[in-house]
Amino acid sequence: MQNLPGRRTASLIGLALIVIAACLPSTAYAAPTLAEVQAKVRELEEDATAAAEGAQEAKVMLASLQKQLAGIQAAEAVQGKTVETLSRSLGVIAIEQYKNGGLGQSLELLFSSDPALYLSAAGSLESITRSKATQLRKYEAAKQRLTATSLTVNDKLALVTAAKKKYEAQSAKAMAKLKEAESILAKLKKEDRERLARLAQQEEDADQKRSLADARAAAGVSGRAGVALKYALKQIGDKYVFGAAGMTYWDCSGLTMRAFQAAGVSLPHSSAAQSRMGKAVSRSQLKPGDLVFFGRPVSHVGIYLGGGKMVHAPRSGSRVKVASASNLGKKPYVGARRF
Repeated sequence: MQNLPGRRTASLIGLALIVIAACLPSTAYAAPTLAEVQAKVRELEEDATAAAEGAQEAKVMLASLQKQLAGIQAAEAVQGKTVETLSRSLGVIAIEQYKNGGLGQSLELLFSSDPALYLSAAGSLESITRSKATQLRKYEAAKQRLTATSLTVNDKLALVTAAKKKYEAQSAKAMAKLKEAESILAKLKKEDRERLARLAQQEEDADQKRSLADARAAAGVSGRAGVALKYALKQIGDKYVFGAAGMTYWDCSGLTMRAFQAAGVSLPHSSAAQSRMGKAVSRSQLKPGDLVFFGRPVSHVGIYLGGGKMVHAPRSGSRVKVASASNLGKKPYVGARRF
């Protein structure tokens, strides 16, 4: 019984310490595991890849708009010369009229700022011949065409500017995602970074071994589909690089573009643009050589191999390989096309 006061005091002190500890703010947090870091880095690489494909789509659109703009500007130049030629011929008419009868109502109309006024009165002006009226009508029509073309040029210039901005924004987004991934890795200890690199290399090597075995399944595919598929399968093991289209580096749409080019089919360097070409194919009717698309909006493409698999260039940090043709991470399967 003599020890009771001492035990009671110790209990009270222990209880007080527990209460104090509970009241103090907690600053400790669980550091992410290497698996969590790897998953986050891969997610950022996937996001970067999607943004890079967005940049490719904008680049294809920009090239198309620039080509259209060049054609319209060339037409504008030709139309401008036509108006200039007609204007000079009208000047000759004015000189002849002066020599023959002096400056009258016809010349006042001729030199007015409103050629339509002249045309409306040409029939009643005895001093102007039918051929001169025809020349004026040609001049008026040419001026109207030139005005319309000039407006179209301005519209196309605005679209070109917008396409340039989208391309630059998507490219910047892709690079920002990669830098974020690099920043996460830089915060790891050297030995942890090296371990992750080894794991990634081992995974890629295993994928390549399986991919080369799967590639044998394409031996019996014929026609354009077979040519494209076999071309893509020959690139197994090549590295993924933004905007690359061979011959040792590829992005997803660069690989499919070159593969079908080998088969005589011209495709743009953009998965989104490719998804709008060819013939739509239902998932249940897929055949080897069909293009399969992923993401909303479309941001990835591969070539169907058969057996639920495809060959593709996956993402930054990876290599061309055979993989499942079902949903691709956060990117759902959205359709297929046949050429």
